[in-house]
Amino acid sequence: MPRPAKNIAAAMVAAWNAGNPARILELAPHAGAEESGSEDVLLLLGLAEQATGRHGDAAITFRRLTTLRPGVSAYWNNLGVACREAGQLAAAEEALSTAQALAPRDAEVKYNLGLLRLEQRRWAQAREILLDAVALEPGFIEARLQAAHACYICGDNTGQQSMLASAADWPAQDAEQALVLATMLSVQGELGAALDALDKAILPPAPAADTMRLRLSAQRAALYERNNQLERASQELRQLPLAMLEHLPPEASQARMDGWRAHAALAMREGDLAAAAALNAKVLALADNDETIAGANFGLAAALDRQGLHAQAWAALCAAHAAQLNLAREVTPELATADSQPLPIAAHTVDLQSYARWSTPEAPDAAHSPVFVVGFPRSGTTLLEQMLDAHADFASMDERAFIHELTERMALAGQKYPQDLATLTHDDVAQLRALYFSMVANALPERGSRRLVDKNPLNMLCLPMIMRLFPKARIILCLRHPCDVLLSCSMQPFRSPAFMVLCSSLQRLAQGYVRAFEYWHGQAGVFAPHVLEWRYESVVSNFDAEVARLGRFLDVADTSAMTRFAEHARNKQFISTPSYAQVTEALYRKRVGRWEAYREQFASVLPVLQPWLERLGYEA
Repeated sequence: MPRPAKNIAAAMVAAWNAGNPARILELAPHAGAEESGSEDVLLLLGLAEQATGRHGDAAITFRRLTTLRPGVSAYWNNLGVACREAGQLAAAEEALSTAQALAPRDAEVKYNLGLLRLEQRRWAQAREILLDAVALEPGFIEARLQAAHACYICGDNTGQQSMLASAADWPAQDAEQALVLATMLSVQGELGAALDALDKAILPPAPAADTMRLRLSAQRAALYERNNQLERASQELRQLPLAMLEHLPPEASQARMDGWRAHAALAMREGDLAAAAALNAKVLALADNDETIAGANFGLAAALDRQGLHAQAWAALCAAHAAQLNLAREVTPELATADSQPLPIAAHTVDLQSYARWSTPEAPDAAHSPVFVVGFPRSGTTLLEQMLDAHADFASMDERAFIHELTERMALAGQKYPQDLATLTHDDVAQLRALYFSMVANALPERGSRRLVDKNPLNMLCLPMIMRLFPKARIILCLRHPCDVLLSCSMQPFRSPAFMVLCSSLQRLAQGYVRAFEYWHGQAGVFAPHVLEWRYESVVSNFDAEVARLGRFLDVADTSAMTRFAEHARNKQFISTPSYAQVTEALYRKRVGRWEAYREQFASVLPVLQPWLERLGYEA
């Protein structure tokens, strides 16, 4: 018999408390006309519809609630979530904007608006909104995870690390989120935490669980390869044989692609170039988004290049950069315009007259200042970093943008960089230096008394800040044939949106290179820093003599440990830069002059580079 209408609401409450939303859906049609339109019944019905995946029905129900009680933010929030999950993004936008206007400090509303922005691929807005949600409720783990993801997409490494600071203690995440979390933890060098996130992942209901297990295995294999643990990667891939991947059903295409990409990465490390190329080509045949298309094309280009198939490799690179430019347009559309400057900090210079007005506060001597390793990316900076880190007296913190962050801190404090460097007091400089070392301590807590190696190629564009804080520091400028540098940059899947844009064409990259070196040489002429030029070609051809010269510059008598950089890099495992695999190997001359195979593609940019080819002592 139908339940009397007056008891429906109570029964629905009992069903909800018992975790039985389906029962609520059974009860709702038996409510009387008055009760069915009541606030309590509508709320329970909407929640039950949402819990059972009936998002369109939930949107209709929650809209009735907002009509009944238009001043209740929670109902607009519920409506926005239901509309987003039903694919009604414009309606979700309207509802969540109304909810935020009613409750501007509600972290859950901001979180849901942030999720909408992520779905809309409005990454910068998503990042800002989700960071606000976390600021309102620091323990809101779901918001921290999604904020970290938005920071990751936007290239905000500092924000990402801040959001994930306690991630090792988080409860298990559903498998899709665990994959994202593991990726982010891995790029921070936290392999253990990344693997733990995968191990704890909450699987979806069967039969989707079996497919998800394959994706988790593929991710583990990729993490091991990225951390130079090749045997463990190989062991993981034994659970994903290629024959099995081929026979997965069509709906398992993502698992198939994940497995192929993991196999391709290991095939490259093992020298099976044909297999790596074929597997990346298979991924491209299924790929339906720019991130996957870019990654597979970069992998394909690397395999083709090493086989000597240079025309085909270049075609793959062009496709990869086209996809990455699409990604960059979503994140920073202002940078993707034809006349944008992806290296805006190169406009911030100090002239001799301004420098003469600087005060001269006390500063650390060379032995207590960082050793700065700079140069255009792909000039051998990671190789040098690993050489120094192999020595017991030095400690590298991997690639960090702390010096650049200090320039941004000045802007947040209402100071202009670099103009206001001249007016900083002794205490101001000491505070900036202390802030720098506090960031270092968080990144490298085990440094102790070892000399810090701050390797960040584009610190060459932050020379004024370096000279203000550490005027006695030793700086090593890494040089390499500009054409080899540009080719190597072109072959790397940089994550930074600015570098995606910079590398989007050889012409733009050449102009960026010239701009960086014009900046460096102009500022070096002003500050006259203690600089050693470290030329990649000389290191390859005359290694022992160059290492001895490096030791003299840094006042290091015994440099023998530096010669064992490859062994050190293999033991270190995680290296954040694209050179993570190369620096575990011996030096080879085959990496010198690689650009010659692409001379046809370089013909249009040689005139742009020619002045710097001559100035740096290279030939075209």
